[in-house]
Amino acid sequence: MMEHIRTPKVENVRLIDRTAPRKATVGTLYLSATHTIFVENNPETRRETWVLHSMVASVERPPTTPSGSHLVVHTKNFQVVQLLIPQERDAMDVQASLARLSHPEKYSELYCLSINPNANKEEREESWSFLDLQADYRRMGVPNNLWVSTPANSEYRVCDTYPSELFVPKSATPPVIVGSSKFRSRGRLPVLTYFHQDTLAAICRCSQPLSGFSARSQEDEQMLEAIMKSNPGSDYIYVVDTRPKLNAMANRAAGKGYENEDHYTNIKLQFIGIENIHVMRNSQQKIIDVGELKTPSMGDFLWGLESSGWLKHIKAVLDAGVFIAKAVAEEGISVVVHCSDGWDRTAQACSVASVLLEPYYRTMKGLMLLIERDWVSFGHKFSHRYSHLEGDPKEVSPVIDQFLECVWQLSEQFPCAFEFNERFLVQLHRHVYSCQYGNFLGNSQKERRDMGLRERTHSLWPQLWKDRAQYANPLYRADHTQTQGMLRPNTTPYCFKMWKGMYNRVEKSAPPRQMPTDLLTAVREETQQLEEELTNHQERIAALMKGIKLRVMRVRGRPTKCVRKNAGQVGWLLPLEMAPSLATLRTIFPPRGGPRARL
Repeated sequence: MMEHIRTPKVENVRLIDRTAPRKATVGTLYLSATHTIFVENNPETRRETWVLHSMVASVERPPTTPSGSHLVVHTKNFQVVQLLIPQERDAMDVQASLARLSHPEKYSELYCLSINPNANKEEREESWSFLDLQADYRRMGVPNNLWVSTPANSEYRVCDTYPSELFVPKSATPPVIVGSSKFRSRGRLPVLTYFHQDTLAAICRCSQPLSGFSARSQEDEQMLEAIMKSNPGSDYIYVVDTRPKLNAMANRAAGKGYENEDHYTNIKLQFIGIENIHVMRNSQQKIIDVGELKTPSMGDFLWGLESSGWLKHIKAVLDAGVFIAKAVAEEGISVVVHCSDGWDRTAQACSVASVLLEPYYRTMKGLMLLIERDWVSFGHKFSHRYSHLEGDPKEVSPVIDQFLECVWQLSEQFPCAFEFNERFLVQLHRHVYSCQYGNFLGNSQKERRDMGLRERTHSLWPQLWKDRAQYANPLYRADHTQTQGMLRPNTTPYCFKMWKGMYNRVEKSAPPRQMPTDLLTAVREETQQLEEELTNHQERIAALMKGIKLRVMRVRGRPTKCVRKNAGQVGWLLPLEMAPSLATLRTIFPPRGGPRARL
């Protein structure tokens, strides 16, 4: 990527504090193949500001002023870096360089693929084995006498955007599996993603049927019948279409659509109403604009928040998860979830439902496994949705951003239920876009295998686990009532908040604000330290009391292993190595007999 750098170094650049525009730091700007680096000139501090090129969303160059040319760098994690460059020509070169460096055209130009993976081959191999999806299914009790693994998608023969190993009802025969796949968009047939051991109800995911106005598939109908029979306690299943009903009806004109309840006699169809990726992209841009307002009035802020519609969309995603979780845990009814192609809204709804249902997914490692299962392995289009490569901007949409925000909203309602804090979610969001690790490259498991990412990149998960101390929620208790069982959030509008820790991040040069969880963590660490000191003191006192013999003896001559009273040669015998201090003995055995009595 070095050939795309027009100017590698610019001096006398000013880094402007957006909260105080007249305040600026003078330094030197460097452009490398992977980062833009600002180093201040002050020899005492020499503070550095690093911006990863894959995190750059846009670079604006407002009109030139007499003091120089401004560059405003917006990042994908909603930070803003404003630079003032003395010469217009240098500003144009930096802007052109960043425009190309931040929009790679092929995977080999990405940061994680520019590092030599064989430098730490053993560490790299271990990083990719940190999570085991099959172990998570076994934890759920799958396979069992109801759900089994099928080899139908070996080598991705049935569906190239699904994982190679799938779980289907035991009664589903190979012809039913293949026939159902042919009747579903992109071949994404209904398969298991979550199994509830107590109710035997399951969450299955798929894409929309190719039903059009009248088409039907006997195999697909048999597949949904098999899903129902895999839950002996019910005589129907829910089919949750996460789209608005009008959108689903419009797809019928293209030969797609939704299940006809006259053909699928064992289903209850439920529309949720989550908008498409284009609506979400525009909505997030509006919420970003709200976060970047320098000195908004209350009216400006509230109007911007309302007009963005962002919290309305977050509520819709959370409502979908709540409906699915209640059906599975309270009614004991299995649910089949889909949207259009089954890799955006379907992933949101299924993963939110899993967080609500399962305490394990509210732990750090559990959330990692959930993302690996419902997002990575089931073919969420990471490279398209998060603009890892130069491509169609209409494919970009903040789908996983909304899932992470749903988890954050839940953590605000249930502060003791989650093992991780807000910083963990923010870090996950950053690495979805950063391309520093290979986990979120490509659009499917097959693509990642064909690119050889396990051999060419490192995995993010063990690094997050290594740093887990800084992501720990000090309020989390494994035995807390909030931690156990299903979460039942309140989804009335007043319960939703703007996630300022994510979106209000323009104050790049300002010192980071200490979050309440940081204060609680500090208090907890101090409390633990004091408890340890108290325990040590108690142990010493116990040992002291054990060593002191409460037997009074008359001693002739000078005792060698005792502490004695001079008056009457009376002493208490104890081991020399455990002899207490004089002050301690005065506390335990206060002198008697007036001021002449001494120890």
